[in-house]
Amino acid sequence: MDSMFLLQESRDQPAHVAGLLIFTPPSGASENYVGDLFQELQSYKDVAPMFGRHPREQLGNFWWTDETNVDMGYHVRRSALPRPGSMDDLLDHVSRLHGTLLDRHHPLWEFHLIEGLEDGRFAVYVKAHHALSDGIGLTRKILRSCTPDPDVRGTPPMWSPVDEAKKIEAKRHVGGPLETFRHAGRTLKGVKGMGAMLADYGRAAMQDQTAVLPYDAPTTMFNQSISGARRVAVRSWDLSRILKAAKARGITLNDMVLAMCAGALRRYLIANDGLPEEPLICSVPVSLRAGDGDEGNAITFVLCNLATDLEDPQARLEAITSSMRATKAVMADRPGLQLSAMGVLTTVGPAALTRLPGASAMKPPYNILISNVPGPRTRLYWNGAELEAIFPISIPTEYQALNITCLSYADHLEFGLVGCRLAVPEMQTILDYLEDSLQELE
Repeated sequence: MDSMFLLQESRDQPAHVAGLLIFTPPSGASENYVGDLFQELQSYKDVAPMFGRHPREQLGNFWWTDETNVDMGYHVRRSALPRPGSMDDLLDHVSRLHGTLLDRHHPLWEFHLIEGLEDGRFAVYVKAHHALSDGIGLTRKILRSCTPDPDVRGTPPMWSPVDEAKKIEAKRHVGGPLETFRHAGRTLKGVKGMGAMLADYGRAAMQDQTAVLPYDAPTTMFNQSISGARRVAVRSWDLSRILKAAKARGITLNDMVLAMCAGALRRYLIANDGLPEEPLICSVPVSLRAGDGDEGNAITFVLCNLATDLEDPQARLEAITSSMRATKAVMADRPGLQLSAMGVLTTVGPAALTRLPGASAMKPPYNILISNVPGPRTRLYWNGAELEAIFPISIPTEYQALNITCLSYADHLEFGLVGCRLAVPEMQTILDYLEDSLQELE
């Protein structure tokens, strides 16, 4: 899966995930608080293995090459908004940053310290290639510098080694289209039973009208060729509101997020004269990560019927929960490699296939990717600065022009939307439709 994220990348389809963090400096902070932070960050020269890697391709395979002397002046950057900068100014700046490719001659990450927000606040925008880490892993890395104690200072940044004694080999295989023989035995053993799982998946789709198969989605305005220019929109919701509504229905937070998005997307498509008769299908990342690991990709993807063809919000919610329940039943007790392979077949692989000639004539495998990332439930601080919000920013891909990701932090659920500027006009209105959808569900 890691190599698939490298294979699918192009100038119009950068394959990095990111986080946007908003901070309030501590009381009594100097005017040069952010400048001092920047100087301190650049003093951390040693990097953990993940932050020293960049890929090279040889004989059809991708390999990680480890940089021995990472250039902090390149990776750690400082910029400023025209004071007093608004959130719109910040999002315009971040949208441009998010649309640029990571240079494969360097380790695949950037850390941007952005000052000039109104009320003295500042922001941090971090991006890393999806081949290095999935969203959950990157969130853990970013928040490693934060602490619940506002008096703590001098915590190492996300790229610092946790254990200086750990050493790694100079070359590391990522995988590729031509898998080497020494991995064949392990791979064949891991995917044993894959056919049975796919048969169960197809049987569930035939028996349950809310279950779906790849390439069963209608073509919508989201499913068109995209440019490299991005637009980012964010908003926070009171988490207790959403949990209260979910509890009243006896469903999960994730089901409520999908239902909120379904209602919002239905409204947006109606407003743009683009609602299809068939329901939208979304791809939903599911974490396979065990323990505290935070490197590489430990996720799969499942498909969900968003029931956007149904006007009644209760019927729509029931269809969504039924669709997710059917998929979870197929996934139950399956080995992680089988589940990961299913994600490649349903989501990551089709995204890579969009670069092939004639892909535009195919039906989309799904219409949109919607992700819910678990985050910390306690207030956090970085060198005394309070973390107000952390917004996840993910990846739109060719023929998948919009991505919606949310992350729970403290008492809020933070939504981050990212889309192609050309394909998704007035994308920020979807945020208003999310509120309308939540009120409808309440």
